[in-house]
Amino acid sequence: MGGQRWNRSIASRIKGMSRRVVLLLAVPVVVSLTLMLVFSGRYARAMARMGAVAALKPMISDEIPGAVWQVVSGRRTLDESGVYPLISQVNAAMDDAVRETGESDRLAIVIARRTMDTLAQYVDQVRDNLARGELVTVNEAVLGEIRDVAELVVSMLNDYITGEIAAASAMSAALNRTVFITAAAEVLLVLLTLLLADRMARSTARFVREPIERLESVTARLAEGDMSARLPLTSVQELWNLTGQVNVMADNLDHMMRQRIRDERSLKKAELRTLQAQINPHFLYNTLDAIVWKAEAGEQREVIQLTRALSDFFRISLSSGADWIPIRQEKKHITGYLSIQKTRYRDILDYEIDIPDSLDEGYILKLLLQPLVENALYHGIKYKRGGGLIRVTGREEGDGMIRFTVSDTGKGMDAATLEALRRRLSEQQPKPGEHGFGMVNVNLRLRLYYAQAEGLRIESGPEGTTVSFRVPRRTREDIENDQGLSGG
Repeated sequence: MGGQRWNRSIASRIKGMSRRVVLLLAVPVVVSLTLMLVFSGRYARAMARMGAVAALKPMISDEIPGAVWQVVSGRRTLDESGVYPLISQVNAAMDDAVRETGESDRLAIVIARRTMDTLAQYVDQVRDNLARGELVTVNEAVLGEIRDVAELVVSMLNDYITGEIAAASAMSAALNRTVFITAAAEVLLVLLTLLLADRMARSTARFVREPIERLESVTARLAEGDMSARLPLTSVQELWNLTGQVNVMADNLDHMMRQRIRDERSLKKAELRTLQAQINPHFLYNTLDAIVWKAEAGEQREVIQLTRALSDFFRISLSSGADWIPIRQEKKHITGYLSIQKTRYRDILDYEIDIPDSLDEGYILKLLLQPLVENALYHGIKYKRGGGLIRVTGREEGDGMIRFTVSDTGKGMDAATLEALRRRLSEQQPKPGEHGFGMVNVNLRLRLYYAQAEGLRIESGPEGTTVSFRVPRRTREDIENDQGLSGG
């Protein structure tokens, strides 16, 4: 299965197509979302900075000068006024704004921060004046300077906020342009994706349709009887196993048809050989001689019996060309054969036929029992000192099958002979003249006509040999309605 290295599944092609479509559609979305997140983050941070800086203005313009005035007027001490914590809070907020503001926009906030250092120096001067006991008028002059510096810082913060507002407006404009560009790109990519998806869909359809059309063509040829039709290897993974199975099926059909032809030829040969075996000239000559002897001896009744038995024997053997006969005729056939042979082997042959009359109207393939009876006589009873008994039985079993058994009390077979005979039962071409020819012939016809794997079952030992087989019970309607039962 080396072709599996290059074949592809329909699912993988569809998955690959879906991935391309998703990728094409996702790229502009991801880009636009990323840019919007970046711009919106910057915008939010700018708004936060502007809010924080705006919150500093009342602290600088009102709270810090007010706290210094409380000290100068003698209402509070410097520590009680909290002026230094206010200055520290404002400086910390400005330092944060300096760090977060870009290089191009931070000049105003940097200058404001430095100016706050000047304001702090004026507060230190008030502290030192108080320590030296200077006049209040001196500190009032310093307080005026503090108010002027505070107003200057507030002015610088206003300039900073104005610059941030301009930067935020620029970011908003850039964001709008980005959204417009990505939307346009999205529209173009959607159109491109639809075009690409259509091409990929056509390619995938062709990828699937062509091997299916080849499959339909080959199966149609097989249905028309062209057993040489085969499917080439396909690159569609889902059809890979099906292609192989169709080819295997075609191989099997081809083999079965050839085998059927061979089996039909073997069957015809077996039928001819069976008829030839029945019309044995020695058997016919010996029987006619016996009739002459009985006639010369004046045994008129036995002459009539032998003549009728011989007539029945050949009439049933031929059966006007029919393959299937009633069981009563098969029973009559072996009865005639054994009665004729009883005339020849009077002192060594006894026989019993135990086939119930209830089976008489069932149908059986003709000439199944007589070859087994003949084999029991010539290879069992004839060569045993004192002769023996041949017993033919038929019994209906519960599963709609009938079991026929031919047993004898002859000399039997040793293990090696029995095993060799069992092996010969599997042969397709029985060889006339060899031991077991009739049994091999019957076994072949059983399997071919009844389409069953099981043929003859043989058991043998010092006490004799038993041969049996099972066949389904057939009625006349079965034979008439299913011409296939005749074997073709």
